[in-house]
Amino acid sequence: MATKPVIAPKPEVPLSRRGFLMKLGILFNGLVALVLAVPIVRFLSASVTRGQGNGYLSWVPLGNVSNFPEGETRLATFRNPFVMPTDGKTVDTSCWVRRIAGEQFQVFAINCAHLGCPVRWFAQSGLFMCPCHGGAYYRDGSRASGPPERGLFEYPYKVEDGVLTIQAGELPTPGSPTAGLATGKSQCA
Repeated sequence: MATKPVIAPKPEVPLSRRGFLMKLGILFNGLVALVLAVPIVRFLSASVTRGQGNGYLSWVPLGNVSNFPEGETRLATFRNPFVMPTDGKTVDTSCWVRRIAGEQFQVFAINCAHLGCPVRWFAQSGLFMCPCHGGAYYRDGSRASGPPERGLFEYPYKVEDGVLTIQAGELPTPGSPTAGLATGKSQCA
């Protein structure tokens, strides 16, 4: 009859100073990695989670159609639908509304296409002028002169029940999908 050999348990070795510091170092490195990983993961997942709120797809009312006389360009203000608690007064954004005829409008972002300075409308000359670098735009938003390489950015609009609304959550820029939606123009023209 064969007997099984008995294996003696290893005697517990007390934790040495080197082993203790090694485990403590691994613990601290793990905590630092976790602290650094949280904002990185939030940044990488923001493009997915931001789209779930549909804030950028909201239609924002600018006012009754009667507030915008035919053939005139007026300044309108709206509240950005994608609001963060720290935004303060910056959520109140302006735009230029040009009523062409009937329910046909052009709604321009107030920002110059060059560096984003606010443009002003001068009815006497029929031009939008940028005070920063001398950019000028015709009444239809196309580039007249100066450093901007393209016309003013346009917001998509619609008229429902006599109220003019725009899709204004995202400031249109040359690379954004909303830059040429309203006019069908190419983004660089």
